[in-house]
Amino acid sequence: MAGQKILVIDDSKVIRVRVREMLPQGNFEVLEAKDGEEGLKLIRQARPNLIMLDFLLPKVSGWEVYQKVQAHPELSKIPLVIMSGREEEVMEKIPKPFEKHFFAFIAKPFEKKQLTEAIKSAMVLAKKKPVPEAPAAAPAASSGAGAADIQAMTQKMAKMQAEIDTLKKQMTQVITIIKQMKAK
Repeated sequence: MAGQKILVIDDSKVIRVRVREMLPQGNFEVLEAKDGEEGLKLIRQARPNLIMLDFLLPKVSGWEVYQKVQAHPELSKIPLVIMSGREEEVMEKIPKPFEKHFFAFIAKPFEKKQLTEAIKSAMVLAKKKPVPEAPAAAPAASSGAGAADIQAMTQKMAKMQAEIDTLKKQMTQVITIIKQMKAK
């Protein structure tokens, strides 16, 4: 797990520090951005393994950051946790269930367990997100039911493999946390 980069984009230093403190020590490199503009710059430069995005941000809003990340095929694969103290403001832009948009949501304030669950959920959802190859897939689907069946089965297999990979990663995280707890 060492070497995993988590980018926390939040205008509240308290939240950024709290997230850093809640994560298992030594497992993650936590990058911080105090506004959406700085966050976008770090996303492009550092290519984090996970983004924790406050929805209400100065300069460039969390909504705008979300849109720009989703519009970029490479960046849209990064697991995303949207944070907000006002879920209704997120829902004005992105309707529930949030899972269908392939990100996890966490309400502020949150506890360590909620943070851990949101991160795990974001990682699973990111693996399930379809690869943006819709234009290339369309001709194959129109060439007959057999091609569509093969494509559907291939997608299901990829989804199942992603879920297996995620479960393996989660087990490694749990074991690491247990070892750290025993060491204290």
